[in-house]
Amino acid sequence: MRPSLSRARSWTVRSVCSLALCATALAALPAQAPAQAVTAPAAGSPAAGAYTVEAARAAVARLLPRHADQFELVLVPRTSAGDRFTLSGSAGRIRVVGTTPAVLLRGVHWYLSYTAGVDLGSPGDSVSALPARLPAPAGAVTRSASVPHRFALNDTDDGYSGAYRDWDAYERQIDLLALHGVNEVFVQMGAEAAYLAAFQEFGYTADELRKWIPGPAHQPWWLMQNMSSFGGPVTDQLVARRAELGRRIVDRLRELGMTPVLPGYFGTVPPGFTERNPEGRVVPQGRWIGFARPDWLDPRGPVFARVAESFYRHQARLLGTTSMYKMDLLHEGGKPGDVPVGEAAARVLGALDAARPGATWVLLGWQRNPKAELLAGVDTSRLLVVDGLSDRYDGLDREAAWPGTPYAFGTIPNFGGHTTIGGNTSVWTERFEAWRTKPGSALRGIAFLPEATSADPVTFSLFSELAWRDRPVDHAAWFASYAARRYGTPDPHAARAWEWLRRGPYTTASDGWSESQDSLFTARPSLTVTTAASWGPKAMRYDATTVERALDELLAVAPGARATDAYRFDLVDTARQALTNRSRVLLPRIRAAYEAGDLTAFRALAAEWRGSMKLLDELLASDRRFLLGPWLEHARSWGRSDAERATLEFDARSLLTTWGHRAGSEAGLHDYANREWSGLVSDFYAPRWDAYLTSLETALTTGKAPAAIDWFARENAWNLRRNAYPVTPQGDPVALAAKVRDRLRA
Repeated sequence: MRPSLSRARSWTVRSVCSLALCATALAALPAQAPAQAVTAPAAGSPAAGAYTVEAARAAVARLLPRHADQFELVLVPRTSAGDRFTLSGSAGRIRVVGTTPAVLLRGVHWYLSYTAGVDLGSPGDSVSALPARLPAPAGAVTRSASVPHRFALNDTDDGYSGAYRDWDAYERQIDLLALHGVNEVFVQMGAEAAYLAAFQEFGYTADELRKWIPGPAHQPWWLMQNMSSFGGPVTDQLVARRAELGRRIVDRLRELGMTPVLPGYFGTVPPGFTERNPEGRVVPQGRWIGFARPDWLDPRGPVFARVAESFYRHQARLLGTTSMYKMDLLHEGGKPGDVPVGEAAARVLGALDAARPGATWVLLGWQRNPKAELLAGVDTSRLLVVDGLSDRYDGLDREAAWPGTPYAFGTIPNFGGHTTIGGNTSVWTERFEAWRTKPGSALRGIAFLPEATSADPVTFSLFSELAWRDRPVDHAAWFASYAARRYGTPDPHAARAWEWLRRGPYTTASDGWSESQDSLFTARPSLTVTTAASWGPKAMRYDATTVERALDELLAVAPGARATDAYRFDLVDTARQALTNRSRVLLPRIRAAYEAGDLTAFRALAAEWRGSMKLLDELLASDRRFLLGPWLEHARSWGRSDAERATLEFDARSLLTTWGHRAGSEAGLHDYANREWSGLVSDFYAPRWDAYLTSLETALTTGKAPAAIDWFARENAWNLRRNAYPVTPQGDPVALAAKVRDRLRA
């Protein structure tokens, strides 16, 4: 599907226009006439300055078309106490009062969860279970946000999830973020247009820059200064259309009273910068996991200020302005050379201040970032650290590590878009409130930072709710409540299923990981492999039988609870996880049979492995959220020529498999974004394992060493293919989940 402008307000921009013309058209967009406008306070609010209740009403109409007219939404000014909402009303007339349109949606979601007893998650919902006439709240309910910053989206989400989404998909994501109480959203879509325009003022041609910019799926790592070019070159029309979409995203966030967080400029330059700008000075950045990193422009020189001014000027013209900008100096091994990091940081903040006075600089808490030297060079009250490690390690003291620096308690419960379930949810419920209320706490927010979104909906639901409670969440009670609303009706089997899941994948310790183990079915074949992604848990982080017992219970849920979209998604996801976990039991048995030279046992176990992968693909094919086809179809839809469609499809395919070129892949990036999707399992992972198991069987029968296999060559050949995969589900998810259960019992 082509990114659609059909639901936009009454303006259009030709998607095939030149970048300059598109930018001009975007810059000239008229502001909407205010209706019941409420002026937003400067702190933690969108730069646009005003929003209306109509944005919230439109979102409710999209999400709850059969019930939208039963909600009365009322905006009130935000006070020094921060965001709040109040629910009241009678049957069929639900009144929600809130401080922004997004907060009104948070109130609607609270009503759905705790009065109507349904879930509107991401993905999966049970709103089909709502009665025609909505029930009345038991009494007035008021909730206040305990923290001003409720941040969402990792730097990588635009690659692993959003590179080829259309407007309809982004619109729904924004609606769901607002429903869950988010008020700050990182937006990368369209960022490349500002770079393309700015560096043409510093001696580069548009063609040179288009070759430097990676394909959309790989752009986040270019924006973080890790790599460039791969998956490209990009075309003028692609850059222009992404800028259009980025502007729509930014505008919608503002309309809802949310703050778009845009990329800032911290010094990345194209190759050969000093040849074109001799007064500039760059620091070579070496390599990042097999990729050559772009050079870093020394922020202390006068050229940096001019480049930054140009970047922010073009960004404003294309995407607008905001009050929060995200950037990280020297990300994942970047080299300062002889540049004092504190002084560099001061100049980076100074350039931001010159362009956007008073704006907040957002940084990711990751590895040693932000360094003490950086913090010493700036006014830390101007920063917000979104901490990606809050739940990953014990003994963290953010006040000691980042003195005086406001930060958000954060989690990265998903890496690369893995389909594994689980998260350190028990750590969240114990730690967030303790950190927030301790004396001298600088905790000012939460940050939901999965590397990819639209998976494992319970993690987003629980984590986002932390910010709307004034006392610690009761972990067991919360999961029991979630089980009741997830399928639109209380069910004892659903309750037991979610209790098993709570005890298993959702009660994990801060043991150095924040994600559960991934699948060995998706790993590059080896008898000793323990993880598909190089950087991931090497063993189970919970008792695998908990997921199998949850599957048993979900299959026993009453027919009335099975009708919801949420049930079908959860059933497939739980069955997938149960079958995946068995791979960690089966592979050591295959290894033992091979090393013992037991050909009969090896053949039987290899047949079981192959059969399990076949069943896995059939199960995944029964739900649209587990299909490869849409991922590739969406990538192709952005192309305007066959050559461009081929480039974009390679970009999308390679991210899931080799990730990059041979050097990067073999350095550890292969299978980093592994996913159990129908089509990917049957046409990529299964043939890879089949070739490997066949080579081992041949070795057993001939007595010779197994033939060497060039895995990268095989994998990249698949990346270059152009074949299509189904985009609609097929098969009965209940019957297939039962088949998984029976296989696991055998």
